[in-house]
Amino acid sequence: MAGTDEDAVAAADDALYVLTAVLLMPAKFPSALGDDYPEACATLGLPPLADGYGLVLGQDGEGARWTVVIDDVSLVAVAIASWDCGMEYDLSPSERTVVAALPGWPLAVAVAAPGVPAPHDPAPEVADGPALSPPDTATWGPAQRRLGADEIALQWALWREQIDDTEFAPPRDATGADSGTDEGDRAGEADEAGGAHKADAPHGADRAEDANAANGSDRSGRSGRSEKAAPKGHSGIRRVLAEVRAYVDAPPPLGRVRSSFAPGDARTLRADGPGWSLVARTDDIAFVLLDEQPGVVLPVGRGPELPGLLEALDKMAVRPF
Repeated sequence: MAGTDEDAVAAADDALYVLTAVLLMPAKFPSALGDDYPEACATLGLPPLADGYGLVLGQDGEGARWTVVIDDVSLVAVAIASWDCGMEYDLSPSERTVVAALPGWPLAVAVAAPGVPAPHDPAPEVADGPALSPPDTATWGPAQRRLGADEIALQWALWREQIDDTEFAPPRDATGADSGTDEGDRAGEADEAGGAHKADAPHGADRAEDANAANGSDRSGRSGRSEKAAPKGHSGIRRVLAEVRAYVDAPPPLGRVRSSFAPGDARTLRADGPGWSLVARTDDIAFVLLDEQPGVVLPVGRGPELPGLLEALDKMAVRPF
């Protein structure tokens, strides 16, 4: 990607009509760009600085798309918070905070600047490199899977109300006692049993991934529908839980496990790995999405093991400031 070429920075900075902005930090980054913070930075050709970046997406006077990377994270955070509250905020980064001006947009943006030509990539001689473009979410894949997990985290109540907790109960024999050979078998069934739900594949971006929200567009939830019962001992869920447990023993790349606000004393946990995403509430259940199962959302019951695992993940997770 284009770096800090002075001509590119000047072209984007001279007349940049700001459309939206997003944070690129260890605890909060556009998940469409990668499973963790270093991967998201690498997608943009940036070093993973500890303090992170702010990404300002806009158009120049010719309508060309530019992503201006700044190191004033607080400025971008204040702008996003103001926009989310429906307030106007003039996001005008100073030149000394500009790290790079990258041609194109790495995320989908649903709005355009008035009075300038329609959004388009800068001319090659100005961009001095290939233009950024949003990840392909037309078909199910890693980006689509991560965006689906984002949606579940944002719309937790809508997804949670579709789950009947009795689906997770271990089977009982005629006397009412738990069946199974030992406690470990019963725990595995309780953790992994449940209904598989077909998700409407998310498209575009959340918050642009902040783009739509920052500009006042609607953020509506999508309902899933029960598809079929997930087989007990689902191999995909077993694999994900095993990899998540390994994160506790050997911390993964920064941002693979993130903790954010949830109602009450709970936290919303997000973990990602090769081919999977997990969303959970520390006081509730978890949901798993897999690359190999397009659009399917797999609930994971509390059982005796999940609470302790979620508590351990929360202790090691990075948190937004």
